[in-house]
Amino acid sequence: MDVKTGISGKNCAQIVKHLSVILSDTYFLAVKTQNFHWNVNSPLFHSLHLMFESQYDDLQEAVDVLAERIRALGHFAPGSFAQFSSFANIKEATKVPSANDMLKQLLADHELICREIREALPAIQKQGDDVTVDILIARLTVHEKTAWMLRSSID
Repeated sequence: MDVKTGISGKNCAQIVKHLSVILSDTYFLAVKTQNFHWNVNSPLFHSLHLMFESQYDDLQEAVDVLAERIRALGHFAPGSFAQFSSFANIKEATKVPSANDMLKQLLADHELICREIREALPAIQKQGDDVTVDILIARLTVHEKTAWMLRSSID
């Protein structure tokens, strides 16, 4: 059934392309962050373990919000590893890096999502989708703050 909320089907499809990339990268980042939460080994273990847990909890909530926004725009959200892989730019961690390298990887990934959101925002604003703009600005705020915290934690 067509969505008749004031955004054309063509414009919804363009917005969904951006959202699918951001959703996929957010999902991969959530998995990576949870991996690091489980496997961090450092004298700062407790604080890093808790920080990573807080971050992956936020990312999991964001995945749900982004996927539901795609559905509200009348499209199916990516939902398999194959689909996420086809959109994602974030690389999964296949080895357990040092705690400092974990922080560096997560920092780079959050900064990547910041750039993706900044690239998507003008196109989505042009389509008149204020709801998606609001969601993405909120996510950008979280990713920038998280990047600052990670950057401040690196040796």
